Amino acid sequence: MPDATAVKIPPLNPAKFKDPLVTARGEERAVVALTHLHTLWFNTGSLCNITCHNCYMDSSPTNDRLAYLSANEVSAYLDEIERESLPVEEIAFTGGEPFMNRELPDMLDEVLGRGFQTLILTNAMKPFWNARRRLLAIHQRHGDALAVRVSIDHFTPERHEAIRGEKTWQPMIEGLRWLAANDFKLAVAGRTCWNETDAVSRDGYRQLFELEGIAVDANDPAALVLFPEMDVRADVPEITVNCWDILGVAPETMMCASSRMVVKRKDGEAPAVVPCTLLPYDPAFELGADLAGSAKTVQLNHPHCAKFCVLGGASCSPD
Repeated sequence: MPDATAVKIPPLNPAKFKDPLVTARGEERAVVALTHLHTLWFNTGSLCNITCHNCYMDSSPTNDRLAYLSANEVSAYLDEIERESLPVEEIAFTGGEPFMNRELPDMLDEVLGRGFQTLILTNAMKPFWNARRRLLAIHQRHGDALAVRVSIDHFTPERHEAIRGEKTWQPMIEGLRWLAANDFKLAVAGRTCWNETDAVSRDGYRQLFELEGIAVDANDPAALVLFPEMDVRADVPEITVNCWDILGVAPETMMCASSRMVVKRKDGEAPAVVPCTLLPYDPAFELGADLAGSAKTVQLNHPHCAKFCVLGGASCSPD
């Protein structure tokens, strides 16, 4: 679990994040327009082989709120990108644990075969390990067009397992070593819930990477991504149209200005498009079934918009 010395945050004011247009104080809510669709995410399904503490997706071995996407459904969106000449350059896969979906290798083959830069997020444990032979063959065909981002919640086994559960460190390390030994393009995702400075965290990961012979630059924020904690129950300021200038943040730098994600609800007839990776369940953020129709302005009417993106300065995107 995170340090008990961390600052306690009061509970969220229940009046906040109710109206998509105005805040609880009656101020005009900030919005973000899609400037260009650079990255398209596919959520392959919400099932995961482990249950992590404070997973924003609530992924677990029993959470099937998001069904498995099929390779044919992914192909349909790739066809739309080509048909509509959409400016997508990167395709990324998240979950759940993406390798729980047995059609993932087929998806990767097609996406890479169509010339997209591709990213997979994984815990590098058993589902990943079971797919490693097919993954290696894909890597040998496409090289560094394929990147793999492994989740390591802390650079020590004890704290990593405090988040991910007992006996989760060694399988992850073995998966990471295998990726490094086979020259995969690698990145790592960590968490900032430990009451540590950025410098301390990066130095700890740097020592881990040197010890294990992992070619990841701990000082590169795109190679080692340190995500802020997200808790919809904790209080966070609402973002108004005036906040951009006050904070010195540009709306076009937000994830939803250049990304969209495809999800498939359990028992849903077809996939749906949502603004980003952080809001897979809330029907208020559904933008339709196709990419062309998803080019709508997004109201920042969720705690994650404020905590993670605007105030946290974070993004799930590969760049």
